Amino acid sequence: FAERRLLVLFGSQTGTAQDTAERVGREAKRRHLRCRVEALDSCDVANLIHEPLVVFVCATTGQGDPPDNMKMFWRFLFRKNLPAGSLCQLDYAVLGLGDSSYPKFNFVAKKLHKRLLQLGGNPLLPVALGDDQHDLGPDAVVDPWLVALWDKILALYPLPPGLEIISPDVRLPPKYTLHYLPEDSPDPEGGLLQPAAPQAAPCELHPFAAPVLSNQRVTAQAHFQDVRLIEFDIAGSGITFSAGDVVMIQPQNSPEDVQQFCQLLCLQPHRRFVLEPTEPGTSLPPLLPQPCTIQYLVTHYLDISCVPRRSFFELLASFSTNELEQEKLQEFSSAQGQEELYSYCNRPRRTTLEVLWDFPLTACAIPVDFLLDLIPRIRPRAFSIASSMLAHPERMQILVAVVQYKTRLSKPRRGLCSSWLASLNPEQGDVRVPLWVKKGGMKFPADPATPVIMIGPGTGVAPFRAAIQERVALGCRGNCLFFGCRHKSKDFYCQTEWEELVSKGFLTLFTAFSRDQEEKVYVQHLIQKNRRLVWELLSSGSAHVYLAG
Repeated sequence: FAERRLLVLFGSQTGTAQDTAERVGREAKRRHLRCRVEALDSCDVANLIHEPLVVFVCATTGQGDPPDNMKMFWRFLFRKNLPAGSLCQLDYAVLGLGDSSYPKFNFVAKKLHKRLLQLGGNPLLPVALGDDQHDLGPDAVVDPWLVALWDKILALYPLPPGLEIISPDVRLPPKYTLHYLPEDSPDPEGGLLQPAAPQAAPCELHPFAAPVLSNQRVTAQAHFQDVRLIEFDIAGSGITFSAGDVVMIQPQNSPEDVQQFCQLLCLQPHRRFVLEPTEPGTSLPPLLPQPCTIQYLVTHYLDISCVPRRSFFELLASFSTNELEQEKLQEFSSAQGQEELYSYCNRPRRTTLEVLWDFPLTACAIPVDFLLDLIPRIRPRAFSIASSMLAHPERMQILVAVVQYKTRLSKPRRGLCSSWLASLNPEQGDVRVPLWVKKGGMKFPADPATPVIMIGPGTGVAPFRAAIQERVALGCRGNCLFFGCRHKSKDFYCQTEWEELVSKGFLTLFTAFSRDQEEKVYVQHLIQKNRRLVWELLSSGSAHVYLAG
């Protein structure tokens, strides 16, 4: 009797593929399959040869690139020396999530499917190509594909005698149980936020809490966009970076939102708890201290300002004790209700917190054990580093455009991370931001004599500021920058710095101020106007060209 077990592996950048992988995991549990759901890079690839049944869920990012949490897996899988039949015992299916407005639509899923086939794997189904551009999103493809997948899997691994598929009306147990500690139990020693400085370089699991040294607005007060130049102190952190690298920042929810959330769900912020996994072998969420307070969980972990996914409404409907609210939630989680869900949630960018406001009777009925199943964790945000260690040792600067825009909802939408960063005031004491550094995709020439042409309109100029500072410190003069913004007087970032470098002969600068004259002028117009110089640098100087938006 074949062991009925399934491994679901995901490669996810923004969380959609992970959400879908967890959905596959839930559907597997309803069919009484033993199922693990893991990120591709956290599983040992060598063990694939012992897995009978694997579903891969993977997104494609950028120009056909694999997501960060499957890069190691990807490199291993495409090694030339893997024997052709090494996966002949493997039944597999690949579910891709992509966006057909990009030329390399679902490239990673297609390539993975083909490679597994080459290695002797047996595909249960053709690869699924979920498309963000579809009116109903990827679910338009995923829903029918999963129905077909379960037919195939149940044909290979029939339900054991006497067991039925667990009906969708029955709620599956939560991933963790949350045990409150008695109100009067002693507080753990020391604060929650500052773990001992890790020995190795900081990373996602061990970020460095960097003090904010300055937070300066670099657009005119009258300008519609608020852009900040923020400086961190990274002395003693073990962090090193070079031009083109990226800093990852772990943001937090605003105190007002945290308070409202706790109020809606009838939670006491000061209460302390420990988590216990429901199934042995499930690891605890890495970024939560044990014990932890509700306040810490809601501030640092639960993404209450994200636009909720369909799975949120599905689970929420199961908690509802109010007929009207439950009916609406069930509609939003049904296949037929997707267009309505889209116009209620996605189009106006309604947040999880705002949805809970609309379903107050359900919100206060949410069992606390299910919080981590219901609401995803806050994802780190990436920023181009805008300074060089050669010019500013022990410091790091970033250029942040504060995200704020209107939809049909009365309250303006605000970006979680940029709004939080903008709100930090280093004059109000010790203000810290959890961060770590990732290698960027831009590499600047090793030979200092190679000229570089950089095209960086708006905050896209950030990585080029780092590159120019680095190159000037090394004495390189072949630096050519095309910069564009709206008005010379309002959003010309780092103007004095550029002008000083121009006067010293380190920089050739071309500026396009699109709104300062009748006809709009953009960086592409300047490139065309200066085509002789650009061609000269390319043809005889073999210049490298860089573009950042």
